[in-house]
Parts: sequence; C-alpha cells; structure tokens
Amino acid sequence: MPEAILLQDVDQVGEKGAVVTVSKGYLRNYLIPRKLAAPATKGLVETARRKAESEERAKADAVTQANELAALLNKTVLTIPQQAGEDGRLFGSVTTQDIADAIKEARGITVDKRHVELPDAIKAVGTYQVVVEVATGVHATVKTIVTER
Repeated sequence: MPEAILLQDVDQVGEKGAVVTVSKGYLRNYLIPRKLAAPATKGLVETARRKAESEERAKADAVTQANELAALLNKTVLTIPQQAGEDGRLFGSVTTQDIADAIKEARGITVDKRHVELPDAIKAVGTYQVVVEVATGVHATVKTIVTER
C-alpha cells in the first residue's frame, strides 16, 4: 500500500498535510485526479513536516499574543459617559459596539463587537464587568463604568 500526503482535508482519511497509507487504486483513481493528495516522496514528506512545525509555531505565537492582550484588557477600566435621567436610567443604552469603540479608543486594540459578551444592553448608570473574547478560548474581563454626562 502506498503512502500519500493529503493536500486537502479528506473525510474519513485525514487532514491536510497528513501522511496516510491508502490503496493504489484509491490514490491513482480518486485522490490524485481531484488534487486531494500527492504520492509521498522524501522531499514532500520533509516539506509537509516543516510546514506543520511552522504552523504550530504560528499558533503558539498567536496564543501568547492573545494572552498578553487579555492581561492588558483585564487591567483596563473603561468610562463611558451617557445621557441619563435623574433616576440613573440612560436615555439610550450602552451596546457591544460602544464597548468595542471604547476599547479601541483607550488601548488601541480592535475588538469585534460580536466578541463582546453582553447579555443585554446596559441601560443604567453603574459599574459592570464585561467579558471580551480576545481569541478563541482566551477571555478578558473589562471593568466598564457608565457615568452620567
């Protein structure tokens, strides 16, 4: 049985870059014509190994950077002034977009509003703990103070 390097993810065979053992007919008649795999040669195996190592290093660097950003955001205190009535209720509300804009203004970090976890819009003056997803699996808690303008 020949070995092949997968050029794309193939269901029930393996993921991109994996070296798999498949039947000759499957390799010759299905995988190669559809450009899903290439025959495993020493050069291709070495190239695939180096590429996998560089991807792992890139993932580790991204996780390190995300943890640094999360640490910075954990120390951040945002103050958002809004118009409010005498009872402390806001005339509008503070939304995830407002919080993302305040983070961008305060720290220069661009955060997508969909990554700001706010169950409901903030509708009263006060102090809130807002969770922000910096990267997949990395969360930061930002202290947000809504004040009367």
